[in-house]
Amino acid sequence: MKPACPICGGRREPGQTTFTAELGFGVVVVRHVPALVCDQCGEEWIDDPVAVALEAVVEEVRAKQSLVEVTDWRERAV
Repeated sequence: MKPACPICGGRREPGQTTFTAELGFGVVVVRHVPALVCDQCGEEWIDDPVAVALEAVVEEVRAKQSLVEVTDWRERAV
């Protein structure tokens, strides 16, 4: 059984979220990121491997100095 949502007690179900990071000089948005999503309050959690991959995306955008970068997780996932 999946652990209950610590916010409201709802069920955490597999789903997707949009990750956004403000980099000071620009913004990176990654759509369709796999996450657990509470079926009652909508709170979202990403697991450690996904967080590490998102950090790599942020560093890539930081290196390019992009003002705005919008990407889709499904196109980046290996």
